[in-house]
Formats: sequence, C-alpha cells, structure tokens
Amino acid sequence: MATKVKLRVIGLTYSQTQTGSYALVLAEENGRRRIPIMIGAFEAQAIALHLEDLQPPRPLTHDLFRRFSMAFGIELKEVFINKLSEGIFYSELLFDREGEMARIDSRTSDAVALALRYKCPIYTTPEILEQAGIILEDKADMLDPEVETDTAAEPSGLSSKSAEELNMLLEEAVANEDYETASEIRDELKRRHKKA
Repeated sequence: MATKVKLRVIGLTYSQTQTGSYALVLAEENGRRRIPIMIGAFEAQAIALHLEDLQPPRPLTHDLFRRFSMAFGIELKEVFINKLSEGIFYSELLFDREGEMARIDSRTSDAVALALRYKCPIYTTPEILEQAGIILEDKADMLDPEVETDTAAEPSGLSSKSAEELNMLLEEAVANEDYETASEIRDELKRRHKKA
C-alpha cells in the first residue's frame, strides 16, 4: 500500500486568473507545503458553507449524500487524493458498511466537501505533495500572487452596518439561499470579532 500523507483544509481563495474558479488550499499536517487545487464555484460554495458553519435551510447535495449514506449505515472513512495528471487531481473515497469496505472514484472537490461533512481524514501521496506542493516564505500568504484571498477585500456596504443588522442580514441571506452574500457577511463579522 502506498505511503500516505495527511492533509488539512486551510481555506478557499478566489482566482484572479481563472474567472469563476476558486483555489482550495490543502496543507500537509506536519509540514509547510500547501497544495492549491482549482475548483468550481458550486463546489467552493459547498466547502465554504461548511467551513463557515453556515446551515442552509434545506440540505445541499453533499449534505443529502451524507444523510442518505448514514441512513443505510454507510460511513466515509477517508479521502485519498491518489493521482495528479495534467494538472487534474483525482481522488477516491473509502466507505465502510458493517466492516465491508468499498473504494469509489470522486472529483477531489466533492471528496473534500464530503470529508468535511463526515469529519474524516484526507490523504495524498508523497509524490503528489512533491509535485504539486508549494512552500510559502510568508506565512500570511496562502498561494502565489496571482490568487487573491476572498477576505482581502472588504465587502462594500457591510462596514457601515451594526453587528445586529449584519446578523439579521445573515439570517435573511441563508433563508434565501444566497450563500455568497452570507459568506461575505460572515467574513465581516469575523473581521470585527478579531478587532474586538
């Protein structure tokens, strides 16, 4: 069996070079290397909602998948990013049902979204980490200068609102399933909490 390196999710950043794309940033658990993986807006939203602990009024696809599998006693044990070819990461999911194991091919963005929901580990190979991993000189940087973080720019109009108004707007955005706005409001609340 291949040697595995455990990864953790650092966050998401918006790509300035690929319109509508985000970079999912993973880091080796006991090291300094980071792996940026380009993903689409829908998958980024699914990951961001979980990272920011936002609860949609109805289950999204990844939440529904988890509820379905758990109802039938099927648990996701691990995500393994097992291949990198022509800039595309490939993953497999390891499921367990009463001791019977099954491996299923998955897009890496979906695999990570599910790993967060099941609270299961994410692994890759030393070779993939060597090939795609980057070491950052500045600890504040997440990626290269071509990618700008979501939290770098302050959302317009939110800074003038009170915390109470922001919380009301957040509830309204989640109820309307406007998760992009909800994410911006949550970021503004987090910025204020750090300053306090």
